[in-house]
Amino acid sequence: MKTRSVGIVGVGHVGAHCAYSLAVQGIVDELVLVDINEQKAISECQDLRDSVAYLPHRVEVRTGGYADLKDCDVVVVSVGVITKSNNRLDELNVSIGMVNSFVKQVVDAGFNGIFINITNPCDIIARQVHKLSGFDKSRVFGTGTGLDSSRFKAVLSRETGIDHKSLVAYTMGEHGDSQMAPWSHVTVNGKPLAELAKENDKYKVDQAAVLEEATKGGWVTFAGKGCTEYGISSTLARFVYAIFHDEKVVMPCSTQLNGEYGQNDIFISTPCVIGKNGVEEVFELTLNEEELKAFQHSCDVIRTNIGYINKEA
Repeated sequence: MKTRSVGIVGVGHVGAHCAYSLAVQGIVDELVLVDINEQKAISECQDLRDSVAYLPHRVEVRTGGYADLKDCDVVVVSVGVITKSNNRLDELNVSIGMVNSFVKQVVDAGFNGIFINITNPCDIIARQVHKLSGFDKSRVFGTGTGLDSSRFKAVLSRETGIDHKSLVAYTMGEHGDSQMAPWSHVTVNGKPLAELAKENDKYKVDQAAVLEEATKGGWVTFAGKGCTEYGISSTLARFVYAIFHDEKVVMPCSTQLNGEYGQNDIFISTPCVIGKNGVEEVFELTLNEEELKAFQHSCDVIRTNIGYINKEA
C-alpha cells in the first residue's frame, strides 16, 4: 500500500498547525518538515511525534531538506514572515523571495506531486509557485477563499438558523478584501436563498454585513493572536484529504483561469473539483451582471497587486 506523504516547507505557527491537523486526523502516513530554522523543524518534529504517540493510527514525522521532498505526494508552501499590519500585501516581496529560493530546488530534486500554497498573499504566491515549478496548472493551487467560504457559511447559518451542512455558499475572488459572494448561487438544500426570503423573513439577511464579517473574520483572529492557525490548518487538511481520497469534491480554491469568467492567466478563487490530480475542473458559475462586475473588480485588484512585486525579490 502506498504511503501518503506530505511535505511542509515552513513550520512556523501556521505550518506547524497544518502538520498537526494532518497528523491527528490520520490523513497522512508521513510528514516531512522543512524550515530554514533547522532547530525549529527538529523541535516541531519531536512535539508532533509526542502528539501522535497515543493515536490509533501511525504517523511517521521527520525533518529534512528540499531534496527530501522528492517522494512526497503533496508539498505545502507555508513560508513567510507575519507582519503586524492588516494588509496581506505587506508580506508580498518577502514571500516572493522565499518561494524563489526553494521551489525550483524541490522540483529539480524530483518532486512530481501537487503544490498547495497557503502563504499570503495567497493568489499571487500560488501564481509564482506555478511559474517556478513549470507544473500543469492542476497541480498548483492556493487555499484561497476556502477558509473564507467556511466562515461565510457559518455566518449564514447563524443568521438563518439553518445548519451549515445544508447550505451551499461560497465566496470567490481574491483571498483578501475584494472577495465577493455569488448570492444568486446560495441555496438551502437546493432551494435558492432569494426564493426562501420571499416566503419567510428569517431568510432575509443583510448581505453586505454577512460578506463583511466573513471577509474580516481573519483579522479578528489576528488581532489577539498575531496570526491565524486553526482555521487555515483545517482548510489545508480538507484539501489534502480530498486529494488522497480522490473525492471529486467541489471547493473554492485559488487556481489559474484560462478563459473562465472572461479571465486569463490569473490565480483567483472559484469553486473547483478537487481529486487525486489536484484541481481537476474549474467549476464555473453563471454569474449575474452585478456578481460578474464584482468578480472582475477582484481580478483587477490582484493584477494591480502583482505590479507591486519587486523584480529583485
